[in-house]
Amino acid sequence: MTASTPRWLTPDWPAPANVRALTTLRSGGVSQGDFASLNLALHVDDNAAAVVENRRRLIAAASVPNEPLWLEQVHGIDVVEVDGQSSPVRADASIARQPGKVCAIMTADCLPVVFCDVSGTRVAAAHAGWRGLVGGVLAKTVAALDTAPAQLIAWMGPAIEPAAFEVGPEVREQFIAKDSRSDSAFVRNARGRWQADLYELARQELTRLGVAGIHGGGFECFADGERFFSYRRNPRTGRMATLAWIETPPRS
Repeated sequence: MTASTPRWLTPDWPAPANVRALTTLRSGGVSQGDFASLNLALHVDDNAAAVVENRRRLIAAASVPNEPLWLEQVHGIDVVEVDGQSSPVRADASIARQPGKVCAIMTADCLPVVFCDVSGTRVAAAHAGWRGLVGGVLAKTVAALDTAPAQLIAWMGPAIEPAAFEVGPEVREQFIAKDSRSDSAFVRNARGRWQADLYELARQELTRLGVAGIHGGGFECFADGERFFSYRRNPRTGRMATLAWIETPPRS
């Protein structure tokens, strides 16, 4: 892949006009080899200067108002406020209430979930792999947003598809122990293991939490190597970024 203008997906969700969110695609950067080309992660052994340039290109192309708060993600459930923080901070979700403050998470198979309220006064981005989902990262994020769940809208971005996401019985058992209805998100395969549907698991959790609108899903990070990085496809790979922020009101 050659360097060009960064490209991204814009959520198809009924967010207020002042809410911005995006998930990057893998093209439009300067990284080479397995990281080609818009890798946005510094922790994956890519050339650091290339990652810095990729971030600069994204911020300029997407008119991101400030440097995002880049997280040190650990597949946990901690949530931080962007205000007053500096990168990197160890957490797997962030929220922002002030215009111009930018939430960011990075993924390459795990599920990115962005939130906003119907009034456009708060946004969040959560990193929801299976460990985060079963641990409660979405519940922690909704609680941190400190508004009625019925006033929230969520969008699920690019994640690994069920056909490519094989897990062992211990993973399924953890979800079922939390809620027996999670069984519908697992299909037994010929090897006696399970194909897991991250989108369905997240949708079930968001529904339990009372989130008003749940949108997105249906992407295939593993199969769609042209657009997405996938750790299961190649453990030596880059990361996409999912950003969310509230636009700064124009000066009068």
